[in-house]
Amino acid sequence: MAKARTLFVCTECGGSSPKWVGQCPDCGRWNTLEETLEAPRTRAVGWAGEAPRLVAEVESDSEARWPTGIGELDRVLGGGLVPGSVTLIGGDPGIGKSTLLLQAAVRLAGSLPALYVTGEESLRQVGMRARRIGMQEGSLKLLAETNIERILAQADTVRPRVMVVDSIQTMHTDALQSAPGAVAQLRESSARLVRYAKQGGPAVFLVGHVTKDGAIAGPRVLEHMVDAVLYFESDVGSRFRIIRAVKNRFGAANEIGVFAMTGQGLREVPNPSSIFLSGHDGAVSGSAIMVAREGSRPLLVEVQALVDESHSGHPRRVSVGLDANRLALLLAVTHRHAGIAMYDQDVFVNVVGGVRIVETAADLPMVLAALGSLRDRPLETGLVSFGEVGLAGEIRPVPYGEERLREAAKHGFRRAIVPAANAPRGRLEGLEVVPVRRLGEAIEAAFG
Repeated sequence: MAKARTLFVCTECGGSSPKWVGQCPDCGRWNTLEETLEAPRTRAVGWAGEAPRLVAEVESDSEARWPTGIGELDRVLGGGLVPGSVTLIGGDPGIGKSTLLLQAAVRLAGSLPALYVTGEESLRQVGMRARRIGMQEGSLKLLAETNIERILAQADTVRPRVMVVDSIQTMHTDALQSAPGAVAQLRESSARLVRYAKQGGPAVFLVGHVTKDGAIAGPRVLEHMVDAVLYFESDVGSRFRIIRAVKNRFGAANEIGVFAMTGQGLREVPNPSSIFLSGHDGAVSGSAIMVAREGSRPLLVEVQALVDESHSGHPRRVSVGLDANRLALLLAVTHRHAGIAMYDQDVFVNVVGGVRIVETAADLPMVLAALGSLRDRPLETGLVSFGEVGLAGEIRPVPYGEERLREAAKHGFRRAIVPAANAPRGRLEGLEVVPVRRLGEAIEAAFG
């Protein structure tokens, strides 16, 4: 047997170098090369050895999905599990990845053969967790194993339609001599599981560890290999969990599902807007309600701002859940086109509930919340707003304006300040829509 050769593999792009260098020669990142052993050369093997076929001859069934029995998870997946798909789930330790997948696997096992593979816990530990969350009944099969070859051999015997691997960083293959968790092991183990799923195998869930920066540990190519990538998000100390699809070949990206962590596991939150609103007894200054859109779901979200006199030469601009650079831009536009200066004020902006808003529809609510705090004037109760603020002071439209307005009307809001291009053609029952074209018009409509 030939001696294994040492290589240095980039953790970001998967590129390799025969010796260590400070900068990856492929992607240009610094200090990302890790030592590993080169995989032995083997004959390339295709998935099925089939000849090329015409696209019209390929059978497709758009309705072939398996509901997991957890509505919020099905929403994020695009309607359920697709046979032969591979889904990667990442999140901080203890956030609930294993609990959610155990709940889904037990429910799926009631109608489909399911296999839960654990590389981090013993079978006894998994059983204890299942009993704690009330999921000990059912026909789910458990396997404690970290060797990919033995896992696939057991899968050939059990022939599951759904398989959970917890976690991919603990898996290894005999074809490589490096330790589990190394770049080469992650790439090869994932490739074998993906190949197994695509060759008529089960729908596979992979649990992935995350780095201190919140990204899934391992080479970036890992996220390209799978069909869907889901991230768990949560504020420290909060019992609410948000699962977000950042990639999905079978559904909408950026779709979210909301859960609450309880003593009996994760429970769905049927009305997510309720956790993103503070529910003040009366109107308070520095608070504005907006209708955000996450994936295909409109959500009512409260944006809070605190403006206070700065006692330093460099006023602070802090935002939680929103883009800090966007906040600085909006304050400059407000000064230039509305004549309201906050260059000597500290400005803090927060989104209630720990959700992150990345769309520009939050521009107008951010400005109104900051002005309300600056002037100590609350917005009227029952007011909602959304819209993008341009550098010329114009209020630009955002997608799905009418759907956002319907969501606001459904929750009892009575007045909405929106871009003129988003004004509905017909009247919405119980909701007064105020269309605006310029930032000055919006401020006048909000504060009179």
